[in-house]
Amino acid sequence: MPDKDKKIHYGTLSVRAGQNPEPITGAIAAPIYQTTNYQFRDVEDGAKKCESIYNGYCYTRLGNPTIAILEEKMAALEGAEEALAFTTGVAAISALLFSQLKQGDHVVVDDTSYSATRYLFDNLLAKFGVEATFIDTSVVENVEPAIRPHTKMIYFESPANPTVKVVDIKAIAEIAKAHHLLSVIDSTFASPIIQRPLDLGIDVVMHSATKFIGGHGDVMGGILCGKKELINFIRDDTYKNMGGVIMPLDAFLLIRGLKTLEVRVQKHCANAMAVAKYLEAHPKVDRVYYPGLPSHPQHELAKRQMNDFGGMITFELKGGLEAGVTFMNSLKFCRLAVSLGDVDTLIQHPASMTHWYVSREERIKAGIQDGSVRMSVGIEDAEDIILDLEQALAQV
Repeated sequence: MPDKDKKIHYGTLSVRAGQNPEPITGAIAAPIYQTTNYQFRDVEDGAKKCESIYNGYCYTRLGNPTIAILEEKMAALEGAEEALAFTTGVAAISALLFSQLKQGDHVVVDDTSYSATRYLFDNLLAKFGVEATFIDTSVVENVEPAIRPHTKMIYFESPANPTVKVVDIKAIAEIAKAHHLLSVIDSTFASPIIQRPLDLGIDVVMHSATKFIGGHGDVMGGILCGKKELINFIRDDTYKNMGGVIMPLDAFLLIRGLKTLEVRVQKHCANAMAVAKYLEAHPKVDRVYYPGLPSHPQHELAKRQMNDFGGMITFELKGGLEAGVTFMNSLKFCRLAVSLGDVDTLIQHPASMTHWYVSREERIKAGIQDGSVRMSVGIEDAEDIILDLEQALAQV
């Protein structure tokens, strides 16, 4: 790595952070420590290692050298003191929420949230007496009136899934600090290459690493990044005792994915901008939501707090749901599938797929229309993506 006093660029951190040649063989690629147990030198050594991960490895549910490389790399990319890796993004969210909230607590949550996140707040946490108020946090003036004496956390996404709305990260962080609340952002749509929320004052950054961090549609994972004291509390509390621990092979695959994160994200962004401009100019498209377009409601904010505009687009066709179904069933190149951040272009219908168990009333309120189409633009040639969209739109 370059001198620690010099600024290290994202691309270098993606490739090199957390990784040194393996000392015995000199292997450059991160070894996969596919083991559950670690032999102790003696009873005293075992006692120390079982007490704290900082004394060495005891059991892979508590820590593993391959997983540690992933965590160090993610912490470096986010500018965090510590990171913690999970088996999925939902496992990361669950561990965070169950470690920080208790009966009687209240949370302010953005009303445009990933469906599983919404389910956690609406159903699982509600069973334990945690109440959530859902608001549009992109209107900053909505936030303070929603705070109550027993509020503990503000939770939001930016850009949000699936509407791609952008929230003023710094403003939310400042409100949270003024009220002594924990601020949490799901930054999955952006990746650390596009924005670093901790630099803007946020306490915890969450990623579904399944998406852009993995990037190849072949591994699942989740990441929490933040201050060492908080992340280590989660490690000792819900991470260790609820067991949503990532496996060493999956950690290895995410490390591999991170090595090409910057170049992949650059291509995602360039392609998405080309596709967004094409869709916005098409007579059969009613509205396109992409932060890089001047027509996006938070375009100026996105320019201030993001390095680029990402690979996610949501759009609405004239003709609503029926037109959307015809369009998606006519695609030949773009893949009709959920998830996102894949090298392949993926397209899906949120109302019937990822957000089917959010009530229609709540979906519409959050900006998820019946005919909304969410597109994760891949890294194929942009012309090929657009040609497929063109022939499918011709069928509408």
